[in-house]
Amino acid sequence: MTQPIVTDPPQEIARQRRRIDRIRVMTRRHGPSAPIWRRRAATLSGAIALGLVALLFAKAADWASLTFLHLTQVRWWAPLIVTPIGFTALAWLTRRFAPDARGSGIPQVIVARQDPEAALASLVSVRTAVAKFGLTVGSLLVGASTGREGPTVQVSAAIMALAHRIFRVPIRASVMVAGGAAGVAAAFNTPLAGVTIAIEELAAAYDQRMTLLVMTAVLVSGMVSLGIAGDYTYFGVVPVGLPLRQALIVTPIAGIAGGLAGGLFSRALLDMTLSPIRPIAWMRRHAILLAFLSGVTVAVIGVATGMTWGTSYAPARHIIEGADVPHWFGSAKALATLATSISGMPGGVFAPSLAVGAGLGDLLKPLFPLAPAGAVVLLGMAGYFTGVVRAPLTSVVILSEITGSHALLLPLLATALIADTVAGLVCRERLYHGLSRAFAARQLP
Repeated sequence: MTQPIVTDPPQEIARQRRRIDRIRVMTRRHGPSAPIWRRRAATLSGAIALGLVALLFAKAADWASLTFLHLTQVRWWAPLIVTPIGFTALAWLTRRFAPDARGSGIPQVIVARQDPEAALASLVSVRTAVAKFGLTVGSLLVGASTGREGPTVQVSAAIMALAHRIFRVPIRASVMVAGGAAGVAAAFNTPLAGVTIAIEELAAAYDQRMTLLVMTAVLVSGMVSLGIAGDYTYFGVVPVGLPLRQALIVTPIAGIAGGLAGGLFSRALLDMTLSPIRPIAWMRRHAILLAFLSGVTVAVIGVATGMTWGTSYAPARHIIEGADVPHWFGSAKALATLATSISGMPGGVFAPSLAVGAGLGDLLKPLFPLAPAGAVVLLGMAGYFTGVVRAPLTSVVILSEITGSHALLLPLLATALIADTVAGLVCRERLYHGLSRAFAARQLP
């Protein structure tokens, strides 16, 4: 006898369909292909990649600097030929193939934050990032007074944007800020500095979503740098402190001197980059000639002093450790850095500014014979570096992390705040935001 076929009532069929629909919705929202997981995968892979590239960038930059220094030891006159020709060639290559790779890289990320999708065409494109990497190494290879830290910011933002594009995640301003901040963290091996520069320089608005993305990217890139390069400090550990009575005297002097000097440098660089004054505008229109003259200036200063090539890391570290250098070192390094910055080549001012600040601190040491020399030098560095970049919190965090001078945190902060105020009187516009105007003009339709 055949059994009758039992069918589900319509209500049960409807419940099953609703259950299946809920499972599909949950899978779409939280499954492996869900937007939240794609966003997390993009952030994680981008932070790891940019951390590795930042370490490679550091190794390549160190190799280029050492190669050029070896050349100067073998043939002291060689830079008089190599440097001007190198400046001219690199400026031409930059203008011809990657015009948005010139300069620091931080102004480009500031502009890219405003229209991230449009920035993918050039400001933070793969082509621009590759050119930035190679041309910055080339700049150090011909003796330019420059650094890799600013360029690392632009390269890192491009890598983070590429990772989000690969995982089909919308590219927002937070992606650019997170990439640039993680680049700073990996370049200096200073995670806290990555967060502070995101707040002070790269981000106009700092919302909750951006906070999470920045913190994740900085943490991952910092772990990559720490895991491969080890727990090192850029200038070595400087375990110095400053008694309160001495700090009350040294801090305002270092802040005022650093703010004046740094503000003058920023104003000179902004004027040479943006001023409509006819002779300056004429030089900008003849960019290759300007690059050649900049190369000649850097070569003559370098050959005459032997101390202003590249980042001048060694002289700066010797000053921090108590060695004496000629009194003109700081001003010579500042002039060489200014000439390099207006040449049109890729390169940053972070590391050179630290060296100039060390030279300024060395000038201040005789004024305070009873104060620890290393502490006075670090306060001079904080004052000048803040005067240039106008980001006091970032300056303090970078200096405390790259020297391990945590006992000087309050004097460093006071010096930076004073320097920021004084520099604002000398140069009202902040350096990177002023330089970004040139790139923003290129982005206009």
